[in-house]
Amino acid sequence: MAIIITDECINCGACEPECPNNAIYEGAEEWKYAEGTSLEGDFVLPNGNTGNADEDQEPISDEVYYIVPDKCTEC
Repeated sequence: MAIIITDECINCGACEPECPNNAIYEGAEEWKYAEGTSLEGDFVLPNGNTGNADEDQEPISDEVYYIVPDKCTEC
């Protein structure tokens, strides 16, 4: 499971450019699996879910920065 951004977050955005996997996004921002990865086209995740790397995904949070668990390697 990916590390979550806690309530102590002041929403400054300093974490976003530091993430080597492009797994951190600003609240309400759509994201893609392809961003910061070598994924292209259709794929299957280890949990069996399928998707397309270039499709926009719904934001996980509308208010604060969030981590996309499927892109996080807990570095």
